[in-house]
Amino acid sequence: MAPAGNAKTSDKSQEKTQPKSSKSISSSSTAEYFSKNLQQVGFSSQTKAVLTTLKEAVDNSLDACEEHGILPEIKVVIERVGVGSIKNSERIRVVVEDNGPGIDGEDLPKVFGEYLASSKFGRGRCTRGQQGIGISAATTWAQLTSASGAKVISKTKGQRKAVSAVIEVDIKNNKGILKNRETIEWDRPNGTRVEFVFDGRVQVNGEAGLLNYLLGTALVNPHVTFQYQLPDQELQTVERVSDAVPQIPEATEPHPHTMKLGEFIAHSHLFGRVKTDVWLKRGFSRLGDAAMDALPKGLLNQNVDSLSNADFEKLFSSIQSVELKAPSTSSVLSIGEDALSKSIQRLGKIDFFSVVTRKPTICDFKPVQIEVAIARLEARLSENDAPVQVLRFANRVPLQFDKSACAIVHAITSVNWRSYGLGQPKESLPQGPYIMAVSVVSPFIKFKNASKETIDASDELVEEIRRALMQAGQKLSRHIKAEEKAEDLEEKKRYIEQFGPILVEGLVRITGAKPEIKKRAEEGLMKILGRDTSHAEKELNAATARLEEQLEKERE
Repeated sequence: MAPAGNAKTSDKSQEKTQPKSSKSISSSSTAEYFSKNLQQVGFSSQTKAVLTTLKEAVDNSLDACEEHGILPEIKVVIERVGVGSIKNSERIRVVVEDNGPGIDGEDLPKVFGEYLASSKFGRGRCTRGQQGIGISAATTWAQLTSASGAKVISKTKGQRKAVSAVIEVDIKNNKGILKNRETIEWDRPNGTRVEFVFDGRVQVNGEAGLLNYLLGTALVNPHVTFQYQLPDQELQTVERVSDAVPQIPEATEPHPHTMKLGEFIAHSHLFGRVKTDVWLKRGFSRLGDAAMDALPKGLLNQNVDSLSNADFEKLFSSIQSVELKAPSTSSVLSIGEDALSKSIQRLGKIDFFSVVTRKPTICDFKPVQIEVAIARLEARLSENDAPVQVLRFANRVPLQFDKSACAIVHAITSVNWRSYGLGQPKESLPQGPYIMAVSVVSPFIKFKNASKETIDASDELVEEIRRALMQAGQKLSRHIKAEEKAEDLEEKKRYIEQFGPILVEGLVRITGAKPEIKKRAEEGLMKILGRDTSHAEKELNAATARLEEQLEKERE
């Protein structure tokens, strides 16, 4: 047996070398989580970083203008300013300036430097931004890649001078930090200008390009005037085609049949210490007195913060078994067929378009409205065998990535476009020189990822989009058939025009008719074929030119 002293020495040495059986558990802030997972909110590549930064800034400008009834005028400047710190990257500067209401100086750190700080968070409204993540993520990306946050100038109507500052994110504590604050002269009566400098790569053209985003945003926002200057390009202006500022409907509460148990419980935490029946009536749509009578009375009279998980499960199950009215559709926002018809002309020269606005409906117990535009671009008339260009929108924001998994693409490929006159490989997009734009508007759009690039393809939503597409397809089919008839008639006229004079010549020779009769016969043939109109147009143009010359001489 070993001596006791040796045993003690052995025990002590084991105590020193043995690792701890458990490590302390730490928590991280929301900012810390997203700073390590920026790919979840649109910063998964250098190219997407530029587009996402632009998109978040423009979304904020549009939402702010609409909230205050202002027709938005937005200027965008994107330029390369050097070599980035990341391998194969460029240093990019993105500037977005608007004529919105401006932001109070005290709120700048919350807007640009704090995650989940938003007046729209958790509200059922058809606004672009809803979570308060995107613009703070852009500040974080700039901070991580260039050691500089967002440079902001903002001025409200009540201010004589503008506030200029640099905003950074306190990643550890999820707080915005205000630096270099000063008041400056600014020639705008009100508005906000934000500038980010960061590492990225610019893609101007293509489906995921900056130009596609800007023109797509202009399409579904007819009331916006855009000025934009992209790298190595001149300043461009896209004028508004509508002077009507969209009226954002009031917020609507979620329908209880759209929730899972965990969401149901988390929703109760937003209301604090209130009676359960008060929470249910205030926090959900369509839970009226008749529905409440079918729920457990003992739970309704208790405070919601005192309910156990078992109580919540019992209450939740009871609600799921109750027949409830579908949510109201008054909370959705329509672009409108007239405005969309005007706006689509801003995409380029178009020789045909079809626009359909469906009535608001309910999909998966959520109010939704679908609008579709199909346009044929003259610049793409030679691309009959190429897939159509698809423009996807969610609450008037372009979706440019993860196309194949989106409900919109599922709906397009499920339609038999051959019956409407387009080529279509099996289970693929149709072909031809067309743009197909599909807008989904709802206060509760379900996305497949945090970067909000793909709409979840539920059966009900796909079917509603299909119906809108088929309505637009019917208009397209009528136009294509009319074109085919016109081409067929023109072909017949060409044959008559080719062989008619030979027939006249033969008849004149057989009958021995005089030359003037031959001339009248040829003129009659041209009249029948409608070819005399070109001659009449030439005479009219010549007469108009002579009249203008005469008027000019009289002025002199």
